Amino acid sequence: MGFNGGDEPSVTGSRVVASRQLINLPLALMASYLDTLNSAQLKAVKHSPQIPLQILAGPGSGKTKVLTSRIAHLILHHALPPSAICAVTFTNKAANEMKERLTKVIGKEQTAQVRMGTFHALCALFLRKYSRTIGLEGNFTVCDAEESKKIIASLLKTHKDDLAAKNMTVKESNVLAIISKAKAKGLSANDFARKMRSQSHRPKDSSDIFASTSLVSGVDLIVAEIYKVYEKTLRKNNSLDFDDLLLFGVKLFTENQDAVKWCKHVLVDEFQDTNTTQYDLMRAIAFARCVTVVGDPDQSIYGWRSAEVGNLARMQKDFASTEQIFLEQNYRSTASILKASLAVVAQDKTRIQKSLHTSHPKGPSPVLQSFLSEHIEASFLAAEIKRVVAHMGGTLNWGDFVILLRFNALSRTIESALQKEGIPSRVLGGHKFFERLEIKDLLAYLQLADNPQFVPAFIRAVNTPARGIGEKTVAELLSRVAQSNRPVMELVEKIHDGATPDIKPAVKRKLGSFVTAIRTLRSLASANASPSDLIRRLVDLIRYEDHLKKTQADWDTRWENVQELITFASDVQSDLDQNISDSEGEGGSRDTPLRLFLQASMLSSEGDQQTKEGESEKVTISTCHSAKGLEWPVVMVPAVEQGIFPFYRTEDVEEERRLLYVACTRAQSLLYLTHATSRKVAGDIKTKELSAFISSVTKEDPSLFMDRPSFCSPSDRKVICQVLNRPPPDEEEVKNRIVEYNKTPRNQFGMKIRDDPRIEIAAPGTNFVSSGTLNTLYPPMPTIFPFAPRLLQPSAGARWGQQYSFFVAPPIPRPLQANNSFYPYDSRPVPPKALVQHRGVQNRPPAPAIESLVTAAQPEPKAPPVQVSTSVPLVRQSTTSSNVVPVLGVKRRLGMGRVTVGYANKKFKPP
Repeated sequence: MGFNGGDEPSVTGSRVVASRQLINLPLALMASYLDTLNSAQLKAVKHSPQIPLQILAGPGSGKTKVLTSRIAHLILHHALPPSAICAVTFTNKAANEMKERLTKVIGKEQTAQVRMGTFHALCALFLRKYSRTIGLEGNFTVCDAEESKKIIASLLKTHKDDLAAKNMTVKESNVLAIISKAKAKGLSANDFARKMRSQSHRPKDSSDIFASTSLVSGVDLIVAEIYKVYEKTLRKNNSLDFDDLLLFGVKLFTENQDAVKWCKHVLVDEFQDTNTTQYDLMRAIAFARCVTVVGDPDQSIYGWRSAEVGNLARMQKDFASTEQIFLEQNYRSTASILKASLAVVAQDKTRIQKSLHTSHPKGPSPVLQSFLSEHIEASFLAAEIKRVVAHMGGTLNWGDFVILLRFNALSRTIESALQKEGIPSRVLGGHKFFERLEIKDLLAYLQLADNPQFVPAFIRAVNTPARGIGEKTVAELLSRVAQSNRPVMELVEKIHDGATPDIKPAVKRKLGSFVTAIRTLRSLASANASPSDLIRRLVDLIRYEDHLKKTQADWDTRWENVQELITFASDVQSDLDQNISDSEGEGGSRDTPLRLFLQASMLSSEGDQQTKEGESEKVTISTCHSAKGLEWPVVMVPAVEQGIFPFYRTEDVEEERRLLYVACTRAQSLLYLTHATSRKVAGDIKTKELSAFISSVTKEDPSLFMDRPSFCSPSDRKVICQVLNRPPPDEEEVKNRIVEYNKTPRNQFGMKIRDDPRIEIAAPGTNFVSSGTLNTLYPPMPTIFPFAPRLLQPSAGARWGQQYSFFVAPPIPRPLQANNSFYPYDSRPVPPKALVQHRGVQNRPPAPAIESLVTAAQPEPKAPPVQVSTSVPLVRQSTTSSNVVPVLGVKRRLGMGRVTVGYANKKFKPP
């Protein structure tokens, strides 16, 4: 959305001005923001602004509330001008949430003056204003990751022979990651090159920050050379990548005090996730040495992105009088979830010792469940979601569930299982809005209208829609640009106007519509036309809807994305108006609405365009990293296994432990951890063990987890509704939903019988049945419904399989044994693939009454292995039988044919 602007405050009389601005605010409004704070929160909010402060806030402890309340207190009580306060967040979403809360306390006008946004947005704002003081043009373009990869890919081609000689291949994404890591450490291209040359003469140090991404010293040197040329290419294109925004920001704020003298207090959210460059940026902005940071070292999970949890200790050295306040009151989770989560993270003996407590009830204990394979695990998760929704009587819906994964590749079997159950799902952090083809096409035109030097945008736009300008023609044009050392659009326009010789083959005629479009956009932009109007005019100029119809099968969906881009441009217009200055900044250039819109779109953080519409109708699938800062009523974490938690390639085991802690603390009322004893990896089935993060805590305290889910009793429902602050469901509605849920036959893992790979359901009208006994082939029916509460009492004459229309008592969840054993619902051997037929059987003894089968709380004895004869006698059964009993048959391959129950085999006759 961009960083809030506003005029710089006058240093002289600033307190008087601020006081006058706040005269019209009601006194009740000015005091109310303190009323709901607990003692620790109140102490943090009222802390002296002259003393640097670290607020160490555990998950769900109200850190956003404290941060916004402290900003309000600095303005209302200490009379700091709003425009003298800098509040830095890591996402635009977090900044917008803080703005909404702050508006309720100090009003919209005052909130708009607070400089609030991301590190990148802050730097972009001031770099444009003071651009020429550090050798930049004010109309620079922010180069996104995809464009950076394309530049790196072209530079790698020049080193093709060197890499081939070493028998190595390097991906552009890896090179870009190394360069980004170097910039996060504050290393310029020359600094990085010197570091790589020094390392090439000594063995690799395992603690080196580049050890995991660099291949060998020879490749390091190649990357160092690419880094230099990459930076030159960006400057030639008048562009900065995301890391450059921070590096140039540090340079600006360090060397030019006029750029920071406005700041009287800096507040930083998620401080544990800052890297070295961001810390230097914070220190440079803190001109008045007044700083408040909020963070939690237990939630430091971005070390792979160069985050430095050590910045907390570094701050205490650089700001000697720094004080700490702990926020340990959790308002999110039940006591049982907190207890298990803390037990996990407390295994790290090097962490800052702090705790969490809650006023919520204990609630159902977290579930720790073991399965034979990832497919059964996924089926259980899907079935359990459906069961909980039914047993909560509509209090919970699909959007209240999240499945958190260590990495995205684990989602395939889970998505399939959800689909089989008919449960809609969404992937959090999927394909980003501004990375879609149609959005990048239109932004390329707008970027060229603003910055005629930006070659990546020219390459994308010049032949979109198709104009007969191929890759060879583009290469020839770029070659002439390099020779003439002038902007690419200047050359193209001169060719179009006949002011410079055409190339061969001629392209003057083909460039006509392209040049017209760019000139029209440029003229409108200089007249301060709104971004939404520019986009509407652009799609008409290039007939983009027709282009999509001709080239894209899903053109209608893509056209809707174009309309959404126009909507986004309209939504941010009000923010852009606040940032447009009537006069040029010092050494900068006047910002246009187009330029600020492009900046907002490029700096849009993940999830900013995701609306809440429809989210309540879908289960969320997310990585643990993407879920940080969010919460759900029910959290499920599959694959809690060695090699996954911790990840087998990790360099920091304790960070992996913190990641699992973050995943667990997203849960408000129910938490599930599951794992498989075997999992297919790269096509091979591998044996898996429970994560040591969990096995170590269950050995010390077996009561932390239950090995079976809670069956959502009335008391459970009451606790869940209390934690979520929702009204309890109607018990009659609960019963009706459970009846509907139980209409589907399920096995002991909650999986639909028809989806169980071990059995099949016979088609209606099939009359071939086995004379074998059901009990010896498969568990008695009550274990097929391990979760169904006994709500209705069947009649005494009820039989086993009357459409499965009976209700059995659930198994009682029990704590894990001290030896960490995990018991499946049925420990008997899996039968051969069988055929279930819902038909009667002549001469069969009557099935026992259902009451005699309900033994939910008592484990059944293990049955001996079943020997299945290949010469099962087949009986033709009349369809007039009154007894409806499910029976099983056997299907076995025998050479040229089969012995099969359920259909006739004409090629092979049974003996």
